[in-house]
Amino acid sequence: MVNGTEVFVIGGGPAGLAAALAARRRGFQVVVADGNQPPIDKPCGEGLMPDSIAALQQLGVEIAPDEGYPLRGIRFLEKEKSAAACFPTGRGLGLRRPILHKRMLDRAIALGVQFLWGTPVIGIQSDGVKLAGGKVVHSNWVVGADGGQSQVRRWAGLESSNKSDSRLAWRAHFVVAPWSEYVEIHWAEKAQAYVTPVSANEVCVVMVSRNENRDIRVALDEFPGLASRLSARLSRPARGTITTMQRLKRVSRGNISLIGDASGSVDAITGEGLSLSFHQAVALAEAMEKNDLDLYQKAHRQFARRPTFMARLLLLLDGRARLRQRTLSVFRNNPEVFARLVSIHVGETSPAHFAATGALFGWRFLAA
Repeated sequence: MVNGTEVFVIGGGPAGLAAALAARRRGFQVVVADGNQPPIDKPCGEGLMPDSIAALQQLGVEIAPDEGYPLRGIRFLEKEKSAAACFPTGRGLGLRRPILHKRMLDRAIALGVQFLWGTPVIGIQSDGVKLAGGKVVHSNWVVGADGGQSQVRRWAGLESSNKSDSRLAWRAHFVVAPWSEYVEIHWAEKAQAYVTPVSANEVCVVMVSRNENRDIRVALDEFPGLASRLSARLSRPARGTITTMQRLKRVSRGNISLIGDASGSVDAITGEGLSLSFHQAVALAEAMEKNDLDLYQKAHRQFARRPTFMARLLLLLDGRARLRQRTLSVFRNNPEVFARLVSIHVGETSPAHFAATGALFGWRFLAA
């Protein structure tokens, strides 16, 4: 049994593994504990944007293209209207979450990260963590990567935050050959459906809504065109979760830091959760190396600005049919505007480009 380590990560999902990989690559001794057993799945979207793939490579994780399904860009659809744009550089990848988890885990094991699977952490203290059964593991740094309902966040007194309304998200997989190389976002009056191809014969569908409809097939009635394509059987049972906007005032205190959804989140409408975690991990490892978690606090805040802006922009369209229809018309008639927004969405932008895109979209919207 482990008695001590330099970095103790609580939570063995992608965010925790990213934190472990980044820390280990800087020479830290790392232990990861999780009450579950691998591979760890989560009911969320399964599309990796080009910036997510680049961030994974920075952590030393390579995903073979044939392990998922190549993604060319993003397409918005509502009734007869649609708009599409390609990613500005590279391609994305639709990838089943357990495959991603296994690739990250394999890399972590190869780098010498130690794991305590099936080992819940029941508390933290100034010099380490307390495991179920009462054993204390001493650690210089403690990283909370235990999700949106983080216990570490509560233990560290970092719970204070600004929250927006939560929404329900349901994920299901359908046995059907993908009909598009795009991540498709289908809009209805009170819901969105995200369709991501994940293999040559399977697509992932995430339904996000404020309604409490727990039958994804019934919910698909709001999207008749999509429902007709998904007449095939479910390949896996549907799973649900809650998605919300949450921003913490601080993501560190003393020697304790938070990462991933434990450190705040953007609505699933952005698809940015994984990318944020990967970038946060690199910044956190650098801050620990320099013995200054304030550096991580500043970087974390900076990383959140773009996805928070995109989430607010997209949520503005939720439940506003006339505004949404007009916006889609602008995108369809001015494809360069939509291409610019997709570029912002995947992080391929500068502050000047960001400002110019906002001005261009406002002008085209007023002229529509």
